[in-house]
Amino acid sequence: MFALVESGNITQILKGNKGITLNSNQYPAAIFTVWTESERNAIGIYTIEIDETNKKDTEWYINTNVTYAYDSSAKKVKGTYGTATDKPMNDVKWTQKEIDDGDAPDGATTDTIKTSGLKPILISRVKENAENILNETDWYVTRKSEKSTAIPSNISTHRDAVRAKQAEMETELQTLLILLL
Repeated sequence: MFALVESGNITQILKGNKGITLNSNQYPAAIFTVWTESERNAIGIYTIEIDETNKKDTEWYINTNVTYAYDSSAKKVKGTYGTATDKPMNDVKWTQKEIDDGDAPDGATTDTIKTSGLKPILISRVKENAENILNETDWYVTRKSEKSTAIPSNISTHRDAVRAKQAEMETELQTLLILLL
């Protein structure tokens, strides 16, 4: 990504995928790939250097948007993340104030999830994994329903074990997440 700097201020963030018009001069998209950094800098276009020091794993954290700043002494544009925050353990729902202020999407109520919490996300993954494993032997259940063909005992034992492991993992997640709160 690139930034257009005019009079020491960033006036536009550019993706570098199309041309640009500056001061009645049209420049092709090739300026972002063919031109040297110093040639682009001469017309006020700088490559953005992203500092990911504060960026954290998005599975567990909510990162801020990148903020951009022009450093006139270094003649560089830097993008930085602010301080990341922990994702909430439980679902966060829209408040009546957010709905009244127009911050929530159309049709949202105080029961609408604004941000999914870690607990429901992780439990959903455990359930999905168990479902995928059970799907592999579902045909035995269908065959029994349609043709009254017995389900082999090892298959029934396996399916019961999958459900038991799912329940065990959900309980362990509940316990672990309570400890983390």
